[in-house]
Order: sequence, then structure tokens, then C-alpha cells
Amino acid sequence: MVKIKTEKQYEAACARIEELLKVVNNNTPTDDKNFLELDLISDLVADYEEEHFPIKAPSLVDVIKLRMYEMGINQTKLSELLGVSPSRISDYLTGRCEPTLKVAREMSRKLNIDADIVLGV
Repeated sequence: MVKIKTEKQYEAACARIEELLKVVNNNTPTDDKNFLELDLISDLVADYEEEHFPIKAPSLVDVIKLRMYEMGINQTKLSELLGVSPSRISDYLTGRCEPTLKVAREMSRKLNIDADIVLGV
């Protein structure tokens, strides 16, 4: 199998995907030549993007802020939920300090944050 090596090839492959998406849909048989081409080119583009445009893991601060938004809570409510002071929550959100293992465990459980993110792994 070939590999996309240049940005020009990448752009051409993306343009071809756009063309194929106009003719391939959920009802297209898996042995259709357009379906097969789309599948192949999509894999090549995905490989190129993983190498050249990697997605970094989110920071703990970003994930905490997102969870606070999703749960509709403020720093005071979060401090009550985690059993720490509001000023400590402020320290976490500004990056002045990191949570203790006990607080990290509570964040993981009560905010449903993956332990790897909480621990920075």
C-alpha cells in the first residue's frame, strides 16, 4: 500500500474524498469500486493526519472546566463536591498547584474524568 508523503498529495486525497462522499452513502455495497476507493483513501489520509497533525491529550484544567460547564456548577459547588476549599479549586484551575492523590481520586470518580488525565499520564 502506498503512503501519502507530501501536503500536495494530502490535499488531493482530501479533495477526492469529498468527491466520493457525493456518490457513496450508507446503502452503497461494500464491494462497490467507489466505496473501496473511499475506504482506502480515508485510511491513507487518517495515517497522514496522525503523523502530521497529532491531537494532544487535554489538560486537567481544560477537562475540569468542561465538566463544570456540563454539570452546571461553579467553583464553590465544585469545592463542596470534592471536599476542598474554593481557593484550592482556584489554585487547580490556574495551575498554581496540582490536586493531591485523594482529591485526584475524587475528581476522577465524581467528575467522571479519566484517571490518566487526572494523573497526567
